[in-house]
Amino acid sequence: MAGMLLAYIKVAYQDRGGTAMRCGLAAGLISAIVMAVFKTMTSKVDTGIWNLYIYAVSLLALILFWVFTIWGKRLKKLEGLLSSAMMAIELAMLLFYFVPFFLEMPHTILLTEETVASTAFVVKMLGMLLGFLLTCLMGVSIYQGTLCISKKTALLLTSLALLGNTFKQVAAAFGILLAKRMIPSNHFLFVTSKYASNLSNWFIYFTILIAAAVPAILLIKSLSVSEPYENSAQHRKILAKWRKRRRWSTVSLVCFALVIFTMTAVSAYANQEVELSPIEDAKIEDGSVIVPFDQVNDGHLHRFGYTSDSGVVIRFIVIQKPNSSAYGIGLDACEICGETGYYEKDGQIVCNLCDVVMNINTIGFKGGCNPIVIDYKIENGNIVVPLEGLLEYESEFK
Repeated sequence: MAGMLLAYIKVAYQDRGGTAMRCGLAAGLISAIVMAVFKTMTSKVDTGIWNLYIYAVSLLALILFWVFTIWGKRLKKLEGLLSSAMMAIELAMLLFYFVPFFLEMPHTILLTEETVASTAFVVKMLGMLLGFLLTCLMGVSIYQGTLCISKKTALLLTSLALLGNTFKQVAAAFGILLAKRMIPSNHFLFVTSKYASNLSNWFIYFTILIAAAVPAILLIKSLSVSEPYENSAQHRKILAKWRKRRRWSTVSLVCFALVIFTMTAVSAYANQEVELSPIEDAKIEDGSVIVPFDQVNDGHLHRFGYTSDSGVVIRFIVIQKPNSSAYGIGLDACEICGETGYYEKDGQIVCNLCDVVMNINTIGFKGGCNPIVIDYKIENGNIVVPLEGLLEYESEFK
């Protein structure tokens, strides 16, 4: 959307568009950096409220843009100034909304990693940077393509993309207003916001479909180039121009295919559910769960559980630490990821939600994505876990 916006501003408003483009880019990026800093370093930012402001400004700017465009003849010279200003505001709001998520990612990743030197942190950062480069390449390719189509076509495609984004924002705004009880409960608004949230990827597919019309138009036109020329030099120049357009169009389509592949096949693979190992039998005596050493001294993950009176299964794990007689013991849940649990893979213990690999020697200690620490004692070759201590964490598994 940013690439289409930037190109349309330049195509439609020429010099004024260049000034508006630079102002929109600068305002959006500066606002995004400030927002990311405040969100990661303070707890004073209410994301929902700020999103409402962004949605409201974006909607108002889009409506005024259409008004100024429709009434352009009456406004005369002001039409270009006002319309380009509204597009610049729209661009700034897009960057203000989306860019902070990217800037916050290193901080978010560190919440589940012990250090920036960990392999998991480096791999996730590389993935983040590759995604950023792909996004930039998409934006540049669509920008280059939109510069080469007519003003009316650029206006139509850009407006459709922004309209789809606006619908999503309006639905999200109703969700925020309902959640914060700023408007009375309404079934229709609740269902609308719920479906918009659950089908958020479809709005991205819609934007891609609209944007893909740009390279499609250029590729079709390139098949029958009929521009007049007076000599062979001009002819070669025309052919070179259309070769460049075909290349950028191909880049756009390849990028779109990669994004869709990432959002479907790669995402499904990355988020596939891992079936947790079954809960093993253990004796319950004198208000405690009794786990014999002989049952858990093989160095593998063992899962146990106790069903409370309200039917909630409170799970905990036990694993013998490498080259040690000590055991790592904790809830099958952590303070960051909740009760999604842990599983064993290639001799390592992995969080089922965030894929963080645990240091087995630190299981039983607080911090990071480690299992929540529980009370236990060692008696007569058994691990004894008091039920009273387990029941304190019943709410973690509801």
